[in-house]
Amino acid sequence: MPERTGCCVVGGGPAGLMLAVVLARGGVAVTVLEKHDDFLRDFRGDTVHASTLTLLDELGLGERFSAMPQRVVQHLPLPLQAGTSFVVDLGLLPGPHKHIVMVPQWEFLELLADAGRQEPSFTLRRGVEVTGLLREHGRVVGVRYLDADGSDGELRAALTVACDGRTSAVRGASGLRVREFGVPMDIWWFRVPRRGADLQGLDVRVDDAALLVMIDRGGYFQVGYQIRKGSDARLRAEGIEAFRRRIAALAPELADRLGAVRGWDDVKLLAVRLDRMPRWFDPGLLCIGDAAHAMSPVGGVGINLAIQDAVAAARYLAAPVGRGEVRLGDLARVQVRRWAPTFVTQSLQRLAHRLVFQPVLSGPLGQGDGGPHRPSRLTRLLRRFPRLQAIPAYIVAIGALPEHAPSFARRSSSE
Repeated sequence: MPERTGCCVVGGGPAGLMLAVVLARGGVAVTVLEKHDDFLRDFRGDTVHASTLTLLDELGLGERFSAMPQRVVQHLPLPLQAGTSFVVDLGLLPGPHKHIVMVPQWEFLELLADAGRQEPSFTLRRGVEVTGLLREHGRVVGVRYLDADGSDGELRAALTVACDGRTSAVRGASGLRVREFGVPMDIWWFRVPRRGADLQGLDVRVDDAALLVMIDRGGYFQVGYQIRKGSDARLRAEGIEAFRRRIAALAPELADRLGAVRGWDDVKLLAVRLDRMPRWFDPGLLCIGDAAHAMSPVGGVGINLAIQDAVAAARYLAAPVGRGEVRLGDLARVQVRRWAPTFVTQSLQRLAHRLVFQPVLSGPLGQGDGGPHRPSRLTRLLRRFPRLQAIPAYIVAIGALPEHAPSFARRSSSE
């Protein structure tokens, strides 16, 4: 007999697992196919924002999440222009969570996977790579896959949801159109040791030539350094010492520990993308999260937006999937709900690219003009009226349209 499920979720990231947990709590048979054998991958997005923390409380997972190793960010540095950054006080946020939490993504994903395993209709299969879509009469009816042992298989479903990220294989197989937006930068990610007297939380360094983000991960800093789009190979050819000089110029306190970056294998490239599908669905198929709209790392909001997509999709689709009758109108409701926050967030990111990152990378080697920078009108306004900081704090930490767990998925922390 062919394998069947109610909803086939492709990708075991934050969006995929959140969707699966909420659907399973609604009694829907759901199977998550994750191509890796585990969740242990460096330099994945590790920010859990205030609206996601509220969702975890509603799902009864807040206490378990709080017990995980984490770093709390209460002040958010925002680079509002080349040459300066502005620190926003997240204490101005409404609600119980007036902060952002940095936690290893694999820990967060294991928490969601454990919650899913409590539901009899939830299945997580690791080491399973989706290789294509099954179609009948113009409708997606499931997926083809390659199992961990190398064998081929098929999984049929009333609904297939692509949650497999910005390089989504499902999106590619669907033939659905994607609109690309140009971005000025890529990011180098690497680690350096952290010492007890070092800063806590999050810091952003901006000068006339570069932008660097330092994320406190307890025993080390996770560091992101922007480079001009497409310049990775050329800059690597200059050698690792040139790299160390660039970092030390922006963060002098790290100069004596950059030897921990032994070579280029320790520097990972994030090829930044910003895109959006005009239509997120086809009969029997829905794309959400980065598969539907790849986000820039600006603001670290990609995970939060993907999780909000997942909760909205579960709320609208639990009943149709349970009946085995998912219509185009059901899928369109998800996109209509999530279109505005996606558009607003990406528009703000594109504005930041143009006003902040492009000027920083304007010189022949990524150097700016070297002149002094006068604080922008926005910076001066936020400094003069501190309560206005609540606006960027809300946009980053909560989002344009926060979602809440449907009643059927809510649990107390004791359940």
